[in-house]
Amino acid sequence: MHFFLFSFRSLIWRMKDKVRIGIIGTGFARKVQIPAFLACENTEIVSVASGSLANAELTAREFNIGHFTDDWHTTVERDDVDLVCITTPPNLHFEQTLYAIERGKHILCEKPMAMNASEAQEMTEKARAKNILALIDHELRFQNGRQKAYSMLREGAIGKIRHAKYNFRNASRGDAALPWNWWSNKTVGGGSLGAIGSHIIDSFLWFLGADVASVFCQLQTHIKKRKDAKSGELREVTSDDEANLILRFAENDLTTDATGMVSISMTEYPKYENYIEFFGTTGAIRIDYLGEIFLAKAGETDWRKIETEIGKAPSEIFDSGFPSGFMSFASKIVEAILHEKTEIEHAATFTDGLKVQKILDAAHESNESGCLVKVK
Repeated sequence: MHFFLFSFRSLIWRMKDKVRIGIIGTGFARKVQIPAFLACENTEIVSVASGSLANAELTAREFNIGHFTDDWHTTVERDDVDLVCITTPPNLHFEQTLYAIERGKHILCEKPMAMNASEAQEMTEKARAKNILALIDHELRFQNGRQKAYSMLREGAIGKIRHAKYNFRNASRGDAALPWNWWSNKTVGGGSLGAIGSHIIDSFLWFLGADVASVFCQLQTHIKKRKDAKSGELREVTSDDEANLILRFAENDLTTDATGMVSISMTEYPKYENYIEFFGTTGAIRIDYLGEIFLAKAGETDWRKIETEIGKAPSEIFDSGFPSGFMSFASKIVEAILHEKTEIEHAATFTDGLKVQKILDAAHESNESGCLVKVK
């Protein structure tokens, strides 16, 4: 009895009363992350940082956040910040992550994790040396449908997997009148391969549990110049707005000499599409962007829908799958920190981010050389 009371008191002592979050970035964070975290119990956003002080202030006022700044160091350094959300262009992830790690903060870093595998490796090693939660924001893993499909694949719903295919179409960059910004700049990590390809590669790795052995990649820039928002002058677009990949997967319990194909376009019309398909020895599974599942057994001539619950997204925003996925993910992050856990089932770790980064590096190398590249 005394041991039980001691253990119970110890548990209460270890549990935090509230998770306090510092946000760096006011794009995706303002639209999705902040509303999702504020929908969680025992959560407070205590600081928001942006390269634009005006954007930081606007975001702070919109969500009643007590502190805003254009110096992200200030947000990370605050004693009351438990979790740092790094929602900035990829070229900033390395410095901001290491700074947060040094101060013992839990971290949620946007994808792609870094500019290259060397940066990602150092980030992973430094995080591993600290007792922190270090995650990459691959929120699609937390859709109800994706988690159900994950189990179905492991239960043998379509046998051994021969081929995986991913199609992503979003004409959000199709308007040539859109101004030049960081997304147009390869040197800071802009482009469809990093922004979307990182999610797709992570989806393959997570669903299959198999590494990518080799990749052939072709990148394309359809809109080659855009006007600078300030000067009005045309600037060269150095990033890709289309990416096509051919993959070969390593062998494991789920795969049999499996191949993969990826089509990403940020300029194709008419409508948003984001779905993944797996083709096995006894059937096929398709998962659409909200997590809707469709199954076809060998010999059947069409898909049949499998019942699954669709998650909720922040209001007043189009749910592309990422907002509702993050709503589910956010509560898991808060729960883990409250209970001082450094792992979350199904969440993408820095180790996962490093694997994705190595494949992205190989894809860039393939595009430049015009050759298939083995992933190191």
